[in-house]
Amino acid sequence: MADKIALVTGAGSGIGKAAALALLKEGYAVVLTGRTRDKLDAAAREGGDKAVAIAADVSDEASVAALFAAIKQRFGRLDLLFNNAGVNAPSVPIEELPVAKWTEVVAANLTGVFLCTRAAFALMKDQNPRGGRIINNGSIGAHTPRPNTAPYTATKHGVLGLTKSTALDGRKYDIACGQIDIGNADTGWADKFKAGVVQANGQIAPEPVLDLDHVARAVIYMASLPLDANVLTMTVMATKMPFVGRG
Repeated sequence: MADKIALVTGAGSGIGKAAALALLKEGYAVVLTGRTRDKLDAAAREGGDKAVAIAADVSDEASVAALFAAIKQRFGRLDLLFNNAGVNAPSVPIEELPVAKWTEVVAANLTGVFLCTRAAFALMKDQNPRGGRIINNGSIGAHTPRPNTAPYTATKHGVLGLTKSTALDGRKYDIACGQIDIGNADTGWADKFKAGVVQANGQIAPEPVLDLDHVARAVIYMASLPLDANVLTMTVMATKMPFVGRG
């Protein structure tokens, strides 16, 4: 994999950073992107010489275009895109959610995946060798909601549909697309799970979390496959989290 190029969005922290560092250890050159330059630079320094930090906002068409233009100019190709960047909205009843917050979540979680996928297709279909792989971070929310998570849940369900369409439309270009659905990864954002979160029955209960290393290893497995093989969906979760069954 020494000559392969990867792009990880939302790479300044959490799942994105863990995946980027794992890909670097596998020999990829990795472009780390996100909105916070300081975090990106710190992650890139940790990753070493093959890590390149480029700040971008995946929800902005011009910003995504500039990002991919920089990748094409520097590397001439892209072999792997991990669409990981995303945001959440406050956990409030849907009737109290501001429309602006809904729009913000849709722009980052769904439109951002579309914009990066669109740009990746344009690059991957014409490069030599042709093709590449796209992995979308879908989340458990792509299948089952938590209380008061309408924007996040709706966008992640949308990502699942986009993953399937991308997998289908990418066939003629040798572009494979799959989705990883991660449950309770142990990032700073997941600290609230340890303390206790609202369950479907209204009770507050702590939940187990999943070590980020397991998530990174799952991404590496998906990325390691030849383009004639694909993991369409993979769920990686804390074994005892309330997802399977009725809570």
